[in-house]
Amino acid sequence: MSISISDRFSKKAASVEEQTAKAEAKAQADAEALKNLKPLPVWFFGFEGLMGGAYDILKTSPDAWTVLAALGAVNMIVGITVLGKRRKLVKAMLKNSRTRAIAIGLIALRAGAHLLLGLAGAQITSAAGHLTMAFLMTAATVTLLWFDQRISFRALGLLPTAPATPAAAVQH
Repeated sequence: MSISISDRFSKKAASVEEQTAKAEAKAQADAEALKNLKPLPVWFFGFEGLMGGAYDILKTSPDAWTVLAALGAVNMIVGITVLGKRRKLVKAMLKNSRTRAIAIGLIALRAGAHLLLGLAGAQITSAAGHLTMAFLMTAATVTLLWFDQRISFRALGLLPTAPATPAAAVQH
């Protein structure tokens, strides 16, 4: 039994075509899954925001760790159950270098703010000061994570663009 050279090339060409077709089908299925993907709601980032302000919350009330731990557990449960369909999005955001840069930046912001305030002789020692710092860190965390998600969705072309205004509506 012999196989000619032309048979080998036709088999290789057929297998390459099959692989290309499979890759295109997978890419199309992934694109279809992405089209149905909705952004995470802003309230979801509130859990992460609270963890961003946890240091100052604990400075205000050391017993607050139980509440923070309970909210962390609620965050995990909500993430697993309610947002289960968006698990791919959460994983993608966690693997994203921008998200890691945001996390590192927030840690640097916290340390830098406390360092600069200490150097200026205005260390935060009061409960009101720590609560203000916790609020600012929570707001910064939520805003940056929401913005990171929005940039990712825009880059993938998943956010709806602003509707075009018809010329008749503009002329009034």
